[in-house]
Amino acid sequence: MKTRRFTVRRVLAGIGVLAMVAYLGAIAWLVANETRLVFRAVTVLGDRRPTLPYQQVDEPAAGGGRPPDARAWLMPAAAAADAPWVIFLHGNDANIGSRMNLLHCERLRALGVNVIAPEYRGFGGVNGVPTESGIGEDALRWYTYLRQQQHVDSRRIVIYGWSLGSAVAVTLASRVDEAAVILEGAPASIVAIGQQRYPIFPVRLLIRNPFESIQRVGAIHAPMLFLHSPEDVVVPFAEGRKLFDAATAPKQLVEVTGGHVYASEQDPHFFPSVRAFLQAQRLLP
Repeated sequence: MKTRRFTVRRVLAGIGVLAMVAYLGAIAWLVANETRLVFRAVTVLGDRRPTLPYQQVDEPAAGGGRPPDARAWLMPAAAAADAPWVIFLHGNDANIGSRMNLLHCERLRALGVNVIAPEYRGFGGVNGVPTESGIGEDALRWYTYLRQQQHVDSRRIVIYGWSLGSAVAVTLASRVDEAAVILEGAPASIVAIGQQRYPIFPVRLLIRNPFESIQRVGAIHAPMLFLHSPEDVVVPFAEGRKLFDAATAPKQLVEVTGGHVYASEQDPHFFPSVRAFLQAQRLLP
């Protein structure tokens, strides 16, 4: 009987050791794969290009080699020399040449604004490995480009972020001056979403790119428009609502249909809401 009990204890101890090894191995895998899990960069730009007139601006790598260290597409408005500029910051599983990002840029330009679509490091054929601080610097680079090289007044700059890009937009808008901010499918905290998806792991202790927009949004003093779909299964509507509640007035939340990805394409009220918001800020006639 004692031998049997001893054997059972040894088996249970062995199972416990194996479970702990598996758990620690899973943690190690999450840490090693954080960049791929958080950013999911589409590295190849592909063949899609804007159907409207555009200019590609590259910042060559050191020594003039390829690929470039930075890239953006500039899409000027068809008329109105004093039209505002929208900095469009895209989300994950994409790059500036992805179909839905091009749709955003083309529909925004159709409203009568100039559009600049920056690419992030490690995305779309641009050098580098994406990190929270790194892609934040990428966004700041192109804001500075508008201010210093295009001589655009900050009161004519709108910062637009979609999904992951909304976290980049919040970071940028909290550091600079702008006329307005538009956030689509915006998470209050990417680390919080990660903790929800992997509840058995200490994600908050492990993640190096937390994107805590909720800690920065209060520093934005420009008018803000939040667009979020209650059908969103990627960034739950409650996350967007939490970020909206933390933002300072003036602010507006518009519920749209179409989920996280297709709201801009499927909801007929999506871009009219954007237009009305920009008109309210006297950025469009």
